[in-house]
Amino acid sequence: MREGELRKLVAGTSDVAFVVNTEGVVVAWNEAAGKLFGVTAEQAIGQLCRTIVRGIDECGAVCSANCTVHQAVTKRHPLESFDLQVQTVHGEQWCNVSVIIAESNSSTEVYAIHIVRPADLRKRLEMVVRDFVVSNTGLPADQAVAMIASRTPARESDLSEREIEILRLLARGSTTRSIADGLHISRTTVNNHVQRILKKLDAHTRLEAIRRAERAGLI
Repeated sequence: MREGELRKLVAGTSDVAFVVNTEGVVVAWNEAAGKLFGVTAEQAIGQLCRTIVRGIDECGAVCSANCTVHQAVTKRHPLESFDLQVQTVHGEQWCNVSVIIAESNSSTEVYAIHIVRPADLRKRLEMVVRDFVVSNTGLPADQAVAMIASRTPARESDLSEREIEILRLLARGSTTRSIADGLHISRTTVNNHVQRILKKLDAHTRLEAIRRAERAGLI
């Protein structure tokens, strides 16, 4: 598809819809998106998606340079819909986001068509239930968060089997040295794996990566 065709496509729905290319740049933006985000198509097109949407989920930042949605789209990996708290003209609001992957006519470019639907009331009710469970059952907060974090794009992180294995070991409290000895690899190799894990999960520390992975059900 061409960008002009994509713009006609998103203009044909009353739902909030926009299209992002492989660089994370907005190439199509409909009227409903303009009303939700307070940004016109003229202002949005050519801008990085993350600077407009500024979304987060239960697992942490989503709209970033290491966007997990972007990782999946680049590899042409279909995504399930997910919940995202975005910055709207009315403040922070939870929405459910569906992403459709579309290739250009030359198949060298891939586009992510985002369809955004309000889900604020449903999400806030889920959070009330989560908080009730935590306060009345003694269930650890992280486990309670995982109960409603299944609709998170963090689950689409492109982690290899080895990276998942190392994440599990880190979650058990293993050190770099013990992981290296147990897997019969060098400490440098372990650290290289950890750096890739941090990037893919958009985490700054090992603990943050573990929390994101646990809440997304990856480990």
